[in-house]
Amino acid sequence: MNAQVDPIPEGRHGVIPYIAVAGGVAAIDFYKKAFGATEVFSMQDPGGRIGHAELLIGGSPFYLSDEYPEMGVKGPLAVGGTPVMLHLYVDDVDAVVQRALDEGATIIRVVEDQFYGDRGGKLRDPFGHMWWIATHKEDVSPEELRARAERLFGNGA
Repeated sequence: MNAQVDPIPEGRHGVIPYIAVAGGVAAIDFYKKAFGATEVFSMQDPGGRIGHAELLIGGSPFYLSDEYPEMGVKGPLAVGGTPVMLHLYVDDVDAVVQRALDEGATIIRVVEDQFYGDRGGKLRDPFGHMWWIATHKEDVSPEELRARAERLFGNGA
């Protein structure tokens, strides 16, 4: 008989992104090189596709698998894009974005200082997933944030 297990595995609280990609082995390599991901676990099916992989970036887990169109699992390249963006805080946004570009990512919005206190930019990884990469530079009070937004966007903010 099995001992009682925790219904939520340790370190797996909250929302865990689970992304599908065309080319799981290459994706794992990209996330390691570009974002410093650590591979916790992965398994391939007999055909070489990643059936399930668990990675950590900055201690936070995310999962990925190869596409399995026969089961309705398709990545953003197969469906014409994604409405989902992954957000990642890093110590040096400029260096991480450059590393991602060197590994094949595409810049969507250049890295620049943002009115809300971050320095950040948006990129598309080689597998079609969108990432907002940022470094927090300044704590901005809610009042100052509203004032800055109004100056930037007008009264419609």
